[in-house]
Amino acid sequence: MTQHRTVRPFTGRHMAAILISFFAVIIAVNVLMARLATSTFGGVVVENSYVASQKFNGWLDAARSEKALGWKAEIARADDGRLQVTLRDSAGTRIAAAAVSATAEHPLGLRDDIALVLKEGAPGHYAAALPAGRWRIKLVVRSEGRTWRTVGEVG
Repeated sequence: MTQHRTVRPFTGRHMAAILISFFAVIIAVNVLMARLATSTFGGVVVENSYVASQKFNGWLDAARSEKALGWKAEIARADDGRLQVTLRDSAGTRIAAAAVSATAEHPLGLRDDIALVLKEGAPGHYAAALPAGRWRIKLVVRSEGRTWRTVGEVG
């Protein structure tokens, strides 16, 4: 016994269903990706771009001055979990008796920023308590009337 199967012709309705399904998937993926992107980063780098543009040249001058100092910072997490920073000048000498502060930022903005004041334990070695996790550290060092900034990460 042979069975006869009726073949349906490919019509415009079939093509319309395929196109609508295809673009529905594309639109759904785009909406999902846009939602994920906007929920993880607010996109605000500066509150007012005009005011920031007026200060930009000053920021460049400060960056050049700071670079000319030649200071270096070793930023790490100590065995006890504390943030540990070792500061050296351009000659490799430790920078002692400096006022060292920092802001710890979570890389993805999932936690609030933490303001830190680092205390000097030994000459040139500074430390402060820091919660577990990965952090971007914005370090500010003031010594001998000069200010120096750097950014590092600890995990």
